[in-house]
Amino acid sequence: MGETQRTAIITGGGRGIGAEVARKLAEDGMNIAIFDLDQAGLDSIGAELKAKGHNVLTISADVSNEESVAAAVQRVADELGAPTVVVNNAGIIRDNLLFKMSVSDWDLVMGVHLRGAFLVSREAQKHMVQAKWGRIINLSSTSALGNRGQANYAAAKAGMQGFTKTLALELGRYGVTANAIAPGFIETEMTAATAERLGLSFEDFVAASAAKIPVQRTGKPADIANAVSFFASENSGFVSGQVLYVAGGPKA
Repeated sequence: MGETQRTAIITGGGRGIGAEVARKLAEDGMNIAIFDLDQAGLDSIGAELKAKGHNVLTISADVSNEESVAAAVQRVADELGAPTVVVNNAGIIRDNLLFKMSVSDWDLVMGVHLRGAFLVSREAQKHMVQAKWGRIINLSSTSALGNRGQANYAAAKAGMQGFTKTLALELGRYGVTANAIAPGFIETEMTAATAERLGLSFEDFVAASAAKIPVQRTGKPADIANAVSFFASENSGFVSGQVLYVAGGPKA
């Protein structure tokens, strides 16, 4: 296989961490496919990357829907090339204390995070196995270790770690690695929403969080994109089944 330009799928790539990952992998020379339900976000990041000369495909897809995922991955294969890099980043929060958490709060979070990662990985792995090369990178979180008001999100993010390690065991013989990244506090619209839920200004929330982090700052989406780039690179083939905490210190 002389041609080594890779095609990457980034789910939830319309904004925040996902959009920054798309920028980074595009800079690394990959073709970029972005799945999201946020059409404005898709249009924005798609136009930005195309203006820089990158090969980009934006697809409105619901990662929790089997038919939607199958159609989206097939489009990527047809229009950009076999997707051999997958970044399962799509996520939502429906925070609440357990006694107030509704079944829909639970199911929606599980559907996007865990079912979404399962469906996209299952659909894309056939292309990786055929190519005898692949990279699956799943977004976990420090919340996997437990976080008040996030029983659904914490369970989903812990699940991502078990899912990742199992994919590493199953797919390693085909030249496919699977790793997870567990961000700590990253400045995104999602953490801004958490601040609002807690009744804090985002500035105060960031400052209070930074004070507890050994490196004395909160994370940026670029911090996560850098870790994704490492796991996705040609040179990272002996790193698999790992969970990398990108959190500014050893504790969540």
